Amino acid sequence: MEQLLTALRAAAEATRLRLLVLCAHSDLTVSELTQILGQSQPRVSRHLRLLCEAGLLDRRREGSWAYFRLAQRGSGAELARTLVDEVPGDDSTLSLDLERLEAIVNARARRAADYFARNAAKWNQIRSLYVDEREVEEALLALVSQSPARDLIDIGTGTGRIVEVLGPRVEHAVGVDLSQDMLMVARANLDRARLRNCLVRQGDMYQLPVPSASFDAAVIHQVLHFAESPGAVIGEAARVLRPGGKLIVADFEAHDLEFLREDHLHRWLGFSGRDMRAWCESAGLVPEDPVTLPGDSLNVAIWCASRPGDTPRALAH
Repeated sequence: MEQLLTALRAAAEATRLRLLVLCAHSDLTVSELTQILGQSQPRVSRHLRLLCEAGLLDRRREGSWAYFRLAQRGSGAELARTLVDEVPGDDSTLSLDLERLEAIVNARARRAADYFARNAAKWNQIRSLYVDEREVEEALLALVSQSPARDLIDIGTGTGRIVEVLGPRVEHAVGVDLSQDMLMVARANLDRARLRNCLVRQGDMYQLPVPSASFDAAVIHQVLHFAESPGAVIGEAARVLRPGGKLIVADFEAHDLEFLREDHLHRWLGFSGRDMRAWCESAGLVPEDPVTLPGDSLNVAIWCASRPGDTPRALAH
Protein backbone atom coordinates (compact mmCIF):
# COMPACT_ATOMS: atom_id res chain seq x y z
CA MET A 1 0.00 0.00 0.00
CA GLU A 2 2.71 2.49 0.99
CA GLN A 3 4.66 1.88 -2.23
CA LEU A 4 1.54 2.57 -4.29
CA LEU A 5 0.84 5.76 -2.38
CA THR A 6 4.44 6.89 -2.88
CA ALA A 7 4.15 6.33 -6.63
CA LEU A 8 0.84 8.17 -6.83
CA ARG A 9 2.21 11.13 -4.85
CA ALA A 10 5.25 11.25 -7.16
CA ALA A 11 3.06 11.39 -10.27
CA ALA A 12 0.53 13.86 -8.85
CA GLU A 13 2.33 16.99 -10.04
CA ALA A 14 2.04 18.69 -13.43
CA THR A 15 5.72 18.66 -14.45
CA ARG A 16 6.25 15.08 -13.31
CA LEU A 17 3.20 13.91 -15.23
CA ARG A 18 4.57 15.67 -18.34
CA LEU A 19 7.89 13.85 -17.77
CA LEU A 20 6.11 10.49 -17.61
CA VAL A 21 4.35 11.15 -20.92
CA LEU A 22 7.57 12.24 -22.64
CA CYS A 23 9.58 9.29 -21.31
CA ALA A 24 6.86 6.92 -22.52
CA HIS A 25 7.69 7.96 -26.09
CA SER A 26 11.50 7.78 -26.10
CA ASP A 27 14.71 7.50 -24.08
CA LEU A 28 15.55 11.08 -23.10
CA THR A 29 18.42 12.84 -21.32
CA VAL A 30 18.11 15.55 -18.70
CA SER A 31 19.27 18.17 -21.19
CA GLU A 32 16.68 17.07 -23.75
CA LEU A 33 13.91 17.13 -21.16
CA THR A 34 15.08 20.55 -19.96
CA GLN A 35 14.90 21.81 -23.53
CA ILE A 36 11.36 20.47 -23.99
CA LEU A 37 9.97 21.68 -20.66
CA GLY A 38 11.73 25.05 -20.60
CA GLN A 39 12.71 24.57 -16.96
CA SER A 40 16.07 24.63 -15.19
CA GLN A 41 18.19 21.50 -15.17
CA PRO A 42 18.30 21.23 -11.33
CA ARG A 43 14.50 21.37 -11.18
CA VAL A 44 14.05 18.76 -13.91
CA SER A 45 16.68 16.54 -12.28
CA ARG A 46 14.84 16.73 -8.95
CA HIS A 47 11.56 15.67 -10.57
CA LEU A 48 13.29 12.81 -12.38
CA ARG A 49 14.88 11.60 -9.17
CA LEU A 50 11.49 11.43 -7.44
CA LEU A 51 9.94 9.52 -10.34
CA CYS A 52 12.83 7.03 -10.39
CA GLU A 53 12.67 6.52 -6.63
CA ALA A 54 8.94 5.81 -6.97
CA GLY A 55 9.63 3.15 -9.62
CA LEU A 56 7.82 5.05 -12.39
CA LEU A 57 10.93 5.79 -14.48
CA ASP A 58 14.07 3.81 -15.29
CA ARG A 59 17.47 5.54 -15.39
CA ARG A 60 20.32 4.11 -17.47
CA ARG A 61 23.82 5.50 -17.87
CA GLU A 62 25.69 5.48 -21.19
CA GLY A 63 29.15 6.94 -20.78
CA SER A 64 28.72 10.51 -19.49
CA TRP A 65 25.00 10.56 -20.34
CA ALA A 66 22.01 9.27 -18.39
CA TYR A 67 18.82 8.29 -20.22
CA PHE A 68 15.36 8.14 -18.69
CA ARG A 69 12.53 5.89 -19.87
CA LEU A 70 9.11 4.89 -18.54
CA ALA A 71 9.61 1.93 -16.20
CA GLN A 72 9.54 -1.38 -18.04
CA ARG A 73 9.44 -3.76 -15.07
CA GLY A 74 8.60 -3.73 -11.40
CA SER A 75 5.59 -2.65 -9.41
CA GLY A 76 5.61 0.89 -10.82
CA ALA A 77 5.70 -0.06 -14.50
CA GLU A 78 2.02 -0.93 -14.86
CA LEU A 79 0.93 2.13 -12.89
CA ALA A 80 3.17 4.38 -14.99
CA ARG A 81 1.66 3.04 -18.21
CA THR A 82 -1.89 3.43 -16.83
CA LEU A 83 -1.24 7.04 -15.84
CA VAL A 84 0.21 7.91 -19.23
CA ASP A 85 -2.69 6.30 -21.07
CA GLU A 86 -5.16 8.33 -19.00
CA VAL A 87 -3.66 11.70 -19.94
CA PRO A 88 -5.99 13.53 -22.37
CA GLY A 89 -4.57 13.56 -25.87
CA ASP A 90 -5.84 17.08 -26.56
CA ASP A 91 -4.10 18.75 -23.62
CA SER A 92 -2.46 21.91 -25.03
CA THR A 93 0.62 21.77 -22.79
CA LEU A 94 1.35 18.15 -23.61
CA SER A 95 0.71 18.74 -27.31
CA LEU A 96 3.44 21.40 -27.28
CA ASP A 97 5.74 19.07 -25.33
CA LEU A 98 5.27 16.36 -27.96
CA GLU A 99 5.95 18.84 -30.78
CA ARG A 100 9.24 19.74 -29.13
CA LEU A 101 9.98 16.06 -28.59
CA GLU A 102 9.40 15.44 -32.30
CA ALA A 103 11.99 18.11 -33.12
CA ILE A 104 14.53 16.36 -30.87
CA VAL A 105 13.73 12.97 -32.40
CA ASN A 106 14.18 14.42 -35.89
CA ALA A 107 17.53 15.93 -34.92
CA ARG A 108 18.64 12.53 -33.62
CA ALA A 109 17.56 10.94 -36.89
CA ARG A 110 19.66 13.42 -38.87
CA ARG A 111 22.75 12.70 -36.74
CA ALA A 112 22.16 8.97 -37.12
CA ALA A 113 21.74 9.30 -40.88
CA ASP A 114 25.02 11.23 -41.11
CA TYR A 115 26.84 8.53 -39.16
CA PHE A 116 25.28 5.77 -41.25
CA ALA A 117 26.16 7.56 -44.49
CA ARG A 118 29.81 7.80 -43.44
CA ASN A 119 29.97 4.05 -42.81
CA ALA A 120 27.43 2.66 -45.29
CA ALA A 121 29.96 1.81 -48.00
CA LYS A 122 31.77 -0.83 -45.97
CA TRP A 123 28.50 -2.40 -44.76
CA ASN A 124 27.03 -2.47 -48.27
CA GLN A 125 30.13 -4.19 -49.63
CA ILE A 126 29.62 -7.09 -47.22
CA ARG A 127 25.85 -7.25 -47.78
CA SER A 128 26.40 -7.69 -51.51
CA LEU A 129 28.16 -11.03 -50.86
CA TYR A 130 25.36 -12.87 -49.12
CA VAL A 131 21.64 -13.55 -49.13
CA ASP A 132 19.22 -10.63 -49.04
CA GLU A 133 18.89 -9.53 -45.41
CA ARG A 134 15.11 -9.62 -45.77
CA GLU A 135 15.31 -13.40 -46.10
CA VAL A 136 17.28 -13.58 -42.86
CA GLU A 137 14.72 -11.37 -41.12
CA GLU A 138 11.83 -13.49 -42.37
CA ALA A 139 13.56 -16.60 -41.06
CA LEU A 140 14.08 -14.97 -37.67
CA LEU A 141 10.45 -13.88 -37.56
CA ALA A 142 9.34 -17.43 -38.28
CA LEU A 143 11.51 -18.79 -35.47
CA VAL A 144 10.23 -16.26 -32.93
CA SER A 145 6.65 -17.04 -34.00
CA GLN A 146 7.24 -20.78 -33.53
CA SER A 147 8.63 -20.22 -30.03
CA PRO A 148 6.60 -17.31 -28.62
CA ALA A 149 8.46 -15.03 -26.25
CA ARG A 150 7.41 -12.37 -23.79
CA ASP A 151 10.89 -10.83 -23.40
CA LEU A 152 13.60 -10.74 -26.07
CA ILE A 153 17.17 -9.49 -26.00
CA ASP A 154 19.22 -8.64 -29.10
CA ILE A 155 22.93 -8.91 -28.26
CA GLY A 156 25.12 -6.55 -30.28
CA THR A 157 22.08 -4.75 -31.63
CA GLY A 158 23.98 -2.35 -33.90
CA THR A 159 21.39 -0.26 -35.77
CA GLY A 160 18.58 -1.86 -33.78
CA ARG A 161 17.16 -3.48 -36.89
CA ILE A 162 16.50 -6.87 -35.27
CA VAL A 163 14.70 -5.22 -32.35
CA GLU A 164 12.66 -3.22 -34.87
CA VAL A 165 11.72 -6.39 -36.79
CA LEU A 166 11.03 -8.69 -33.85
CA GLY A 167 9.77 -6.14 -31.33
CA PRO A 168 6.14 -6.21 -32.51
CA ARG A 169 6.06 -9.98 -31.86
CA VAL A 170 6.99 -9.76 -28.17
CA GLU A 171 5.86 -7.87 -25.10
CA HIS A 172 9.27 -6.38 -24.35
CA ALA A 173 12.50 -6.18 -26.38
CA VAL A 174 15.95 -4.87 -25.40
CA GLY A 175 18.87 -4.23 -27.71
CA VAL A 176 22.34 -4.13 -26.13
CA ASP A 177 25.44 -2.66 -27.77
CA LEU A 178 28.75 -1.27 -26.52
CA SER A 179 29.02 1.48 -29.15
CA GLN A 180 27.37 4.81 -28.34
CA ASP A 181 27.39 5.67 -32.05
CA MET A 182 25.44 2.54 -32.91
CA LEU A 183 23.04 3.14 -30.02
CA MET A 184 22.39 6.60 -31.46
CA VAL A 185 21.40 4.99 -34.76
CA ALA A 186 19.32 2.31 -33.05
CA ARG A 187 17.49 4.79 -30.85
CA ALA A 188 16.63 6.93 -33.87
CA ASN A 189 15.30 3.89 -35.74
CA LEU A 190 13.12 2.80 -32.81
CA ASP A 191 11.85 6.36 -32.38
CA ARG A 192 10.82 6.37 -36.03
CA ALA A 193 9.10 3.00 -35.69
CA ARG A 194 7.33 4.20 -32.50
CA LEU A 195 7.93 0.89 -30.72
CA ARG A 196 7.17 1.82 -27.13
CA ASN A 197 7.83 -1.74 -25.92
CA CYS A 198 11.42 -1.66 -27.22
CA LEU A 199 14.54 0.02 -25.90
CA VAL A 200 18.30 -0.07 -26.29
CA ARG A 201 20.98 0.18 -23.66
CA GLN A 202 24.75 0.20 -23.50
CA GLY A 203 26.45 -2.99 -22.42
CA ASP A 204 29.18 -5.52 -23.10
CA MET A 205 28.13 -8.78 -24.78
CA TYR A 206 30.43 -10.64 -22.38
CA GLN A 207 28.75 -9.06 -19.34
CA LEU A 208 25.17 -8.21 -20.25
CA PRO A 209 23.60 -5.57 -17.96
CA VAL A 210 20.53 -7.72 -17.23
CA PRO A 211 19.64 -10.32 -14.57
CA SER A 212 20.01 -14.06 -15.11
CA ALA A 213 17.01 -15.98 -16.46
CA SER A 214 15.18 -12.80 -17.52
CA PHE A 215 14.49 -13.43 -21.24
CA ASP A 216 12.59 -16.00 -23.29
CA ALA A 217 14.63 -15.39 -26.45
CA ALA A 218 18.14 -14.12 -27.17
CA VAL A 219 19.28 -13.16 -30.67
CA ILE A 220 22.90 -12.75 -31.81
CA HIS A 221 22.74 -11.46 -35.38
CA GLN A 222 25.97 -11.00 -37.39
CA VAL A 223 27.98 -10.32 -34.24
CA LEU A 224 29.94 -13.48 -33.36
CA HIS A 225 32.41 -13.13 -36.23
CA PHE A 226 33.71 -9.99 -34.45
CA ALA A 227 33.98 -11.69 -31.04
CA GLU A 228 37.32 -12.70 -29.57
CA SER A 229 35.57 -15.53 -27.72
CA PRO A 230 32.31 -16.66 -29.38
CA GLY A 231 31.84 -19.39 -26.80
CA ALA A 232 31.88 -16.84 -23.99
CA VAL A 233 29.25 -14.73 -25.77
CA ILE A 234 27.02 -17.78 -26.16
CA GLY A 235 27.58 -18.66 -22.51
CA GLU A 236 26.51 -15.17 -21.43
CA ALA A 237 23.43 -15.39 -23.66
CA ALA A 238 22.55 -18.71 -22.03
CA ARG A 239 22.82 -17.08 -18.60
CA VAL A 240 20.03 -14.60 -19.35
CA LEU A 241 17.65 -17.18 -20.83
CA ARG A 242 14.77 -18.54 -18.76
CA PRO A 243 14.12 -22.30 -18.71
CA GLY A 244 12.65 -23.18 -22.09
CA GLY A 245 14.11 -20.03 -23.62
CA LYS A 246 15.72 -20.06 -27.06
CA LEU A 247 19.02 -18.73 -28.38
CA ILE A 248 19.04 -17.75 -32.07
CA VAL A 249 22.39 -17.09 -33.75
CA ALA A 250 22.55 -15.78 -37.33
CA ASP A 251 26.03 -15.57 -38.82
CA PHE A 252 28.20 -16.73 -41.70
CA GLU A 253 29.04 -20.35 -42.32
CA ALA A 254 32.77 -21.07 -42.52
CA HIS A 255 34.36 -19.41 -45.59
CA ASP A 256 37.75 -18.33 -46.94
CA LEU A 257 37.25 -14.63 -47.78
CA GLU A 258 40.37 -13.31 -46.08
CA PHE A 259 39.69 -9.68 -47.06
CA LEU A 260 36.87 -9.62 -44.50
CA ARG A 261 39.43 -10.23 -41.77
CA GLU A 262 41.87 -7.67 -43.13
CA ASP A 263 39.53 -4.90 -44.33
CA HIS A 264 36.51 -5.31 -42.07
CA LEU A 265 38.06 -6.64 -38.85
CA HIS A 266 36.23 -9.96 -38.85
CA ARG A 267 37.87 -12.04 -36.14
CA TRP A 268 36.42 -15.28 -37.54
CA LEU A 269 35.82 -16.37 -41.13
CA GLY A 270 32.41 -17.84 -40.33
CA PHE A 271 31.66 -20.86 -38.18
CA SER A 272 31.26 -24.59 -38.56
CA GLY A 273 28.23 -26.41 -37.25
CA ARG A 274 30.51 -28.52 -35.07
CA ASP A 275 31.97 -25.51 -33.27
CA MET A 276 28.59 -23.89 -32.80
CA ARG A 277 27.12 -27.08 -31.37
CA ALA A 278 30.06 -27.47 -28.98
CA TRP A 279 29.72 -23.88 -27.69
CA CYS A 280 25.98 -24.30 -27.14
CA GLU A 281 26.36 -27.61 -25.32
CA SER A 282 29.14 -26.17 -23.16
CA ALA A 283 26.72 -23.37 -22.17
CA GLY A 284 24.11 -25.93 -21.10
CA LEU A 285 21.92 -25.44 -24.17
CA VAL A 286 20.37 -28.09 -26.38
CA PRO A 287 21.27 -27.32 -30.02
CA GLU A 288 18.98 -27.86 -33.01
CA ASP A 289 19.80 -28.49 -36.67
CA PRO A 290 20.79 -25.22 -38.37
CA VAL A 291 19.05 -23.53 -41.28
CA THR A 292 21.29 -22.44 -44.19
CA LEU A 293 20.47 -19.48 -46.45
CA PRO A 294 22.79 -19.64 -49.50
CA GLY A 295 24.33 -16.41 -50.81
CA ASP A 296 26.60 -15.42 -53.69
CA SER A 297 29.91 -15.78 -51.86
CA LEU A 298 28.77 -16.23 -48.26
CA ASN A 299 26.16 -18.51 -46.77
CA VAL A 300 24.24 -17.36 -43.71
CA ALA A 301 23.34 -20.02 -41.16
CA ILE A 302 20.81 -19.73 -38.36
CA TRP A 303 21.66 -21.87 -35.35
CA CYS A 304 19.15 -22.37 -32.54
CA ALA A 305 19.54 -23.88 -29.10
CA SER A 306 17.21 -24.08 -26.11
CA ARG A 307 17.74 -23.93 -22.39
CA PRO A 308 16.21 -27.06 -20.82
CA GLY A 309 12.94 -26.48 -19.00
CA ASP A 310 9.34 -25.54 -19.64
CA THR A 311 8.61 -23.60 -22.83
CA PRO A 312 7.58 -19.96 -22.20
CA ARG A 313 3.85 -19.35 -22.40
CA ALA A 314 2.36 -18.51 -25.79
CA LEU A 315 1.38 -14.97 -26.66
CA ALA A 316 -1.61 -13.71 -28.58
CA HIS A 317 -0.50 -11.39 -31.38
